[in-house]
Amino acid sequence: MKLSGSKTEQEFRQSLILSNKSLFEEVGKIQLLSAIKKFNPNLRTAYVLNWIPEQEEDIYTILIDGELVLRVEITRHDAQSEPLVSSQPINEYKKGLSKMNQIKLAVALDLVKGDLQKYGVVKKSAV
Repeated sequence: MKLSGSKTEQEFRQSLILSNKSLFEEVGKIQLLSAIKKFNPNLRTAYVLNWIPEQEEDIYTILIDGELVLRVEITRHDAQSEPLVSSQPINEYKKGLSKMNQIKLAVALDLVKGDLQKYGVVKKSAV
């Protein structure tokens, strides 16, 4: 999907940048970041595409290094409980996404591309 710089894209960009900053800098996100790093020890960058706060757990959908989308479920009431982590390739994740979520994913992939360029990593486009 080609980005056009629309207001919607700009809003998603701001939200995604905040999610990245929160994930890597907030103490409250340590369990989530640990679960991601356990799954992908070479993590360079990540963006939270979706967060569902349920009564018993928090469910996150996270784009990892522009390669995978992780679903991480973290139990709220048992800090000793291991988070549940599952993954899927981006192309599989895209199937059935609404137009708005496709735009959000495209913006996240653009942010990942910029992050990886900062690290000197050159990757082919995942989508």
